[in-house]
Amino acid sequence: MSDQILALDGIRSAAEGNFGFAERVGYLKQYGVHSQSFSTLQPGMQYFDMPGVGYVAYMRKWGGTFVLSDPVCATENFAVILEKFHTRFPNACYIQVSKPVVDFLHLRFGLFGTQFGSESRITLQDWSLRGKKKQILRTALNQAEKNGITVKERFSDDHTREISDAWIRTRKCKSKEIRFLIRPMEMDYRENERHFYAYQDGKAVGFIYFDPIYRNNEIISYVPNISRANADFRQGIFYTLMAHALEVFKAEGIPYLDLGLIPLSLDPATEHQESRPLKRLLHGVYEKGNFLYNFKGLEFTKSRFRGDTFKTYCCHRRTIPALEFLAMFKLTRLL
Repeated sequence: MSDQILALDGIRSAAEGNFGFAERVGYLKQYGVHSQSFSTLQPGMQYFDMPGVGYVAYMRKWGGTFVLSDPVCATENFAVILEKFHTRFPNACYIQVSKPVVDFLHLRFGLFGTQFGSESRITLQDWSLRGKKKQILRTALNQAEKNGITVKERFSDDHTREISDAWIRTRKCKSKEIRFLIRPMEMDYRENERHFYAYQDGKAVGFIYFDPIYRNNEIISYVPNISRANADFRQGIFYTLMAHALEVFKAEGIPYLDLGLIPLSLDPATEHQESRPLKRLLHGVYEKGNFLYNFKGLEFTKSRFRGDTFKTYCCHRRTIPALEFLAMFKLTRLL
């Protein structure tokens, strides 16, 4: 890591730039391998641009700076752009970032890197509905068939807002859609989104929006960032939509399907760079905080697909970043 830091000296003179939107999309398609890279283009984001390298996406709240996902650049340039970004925003918090980002920020600046949750990825070549552990998926599909549920891919709006508003009223957070950690349903930039709708008696009763994940200008995966269902069909519609989309993507030769963030799904073991008090607090929120968000239900639902799981982290300066987390919850509209 020290050699990597020394190598920065020859690059620090690179000027910060202000990318045009098309230029930023170009970096996304080249380097947008993170499950939330597409979400960095959501409304309200601010950007730290570095010509020839990439960008960091962030939002601000109560004077705090909150970075979403890894920098959109080549992995070998994480240190380059994070060095300059941290110089500008030394008290920033980094949310849903990977271990290479954690390692640099911890070793270079002494930031904690505490697990924030897990993510899951399905290798589509190996995907099937077979196996005892996927029985719940098969049951959902059978029930959907008995109830006359069909799934179609279409891009036009089909009772989307009506379904979404009814769905939101059934959630723990009933006032507004979550943002930042989950991009808003309506975005100006929608290139390569995929929309799958479930229908009963010709009427849409649920849908999932999938966002593309890129590498070297090719789509390597999709992630279901927006999912809604009619309140009468809360059980099974997600599984039915997902199973259909998985088969479509597999047939197209897409390598992976990412399931996105599973918040507060934590490994009990504590890594050396993690804040032990914060890790204990997050464990407690997972166990006792279901009135805020359905942490356990989401983890159970995504675990049914038997993907390969890996950790995702938050980086922070203070041992317990209480004010920062409060600001982030306000930013995301969870509070």
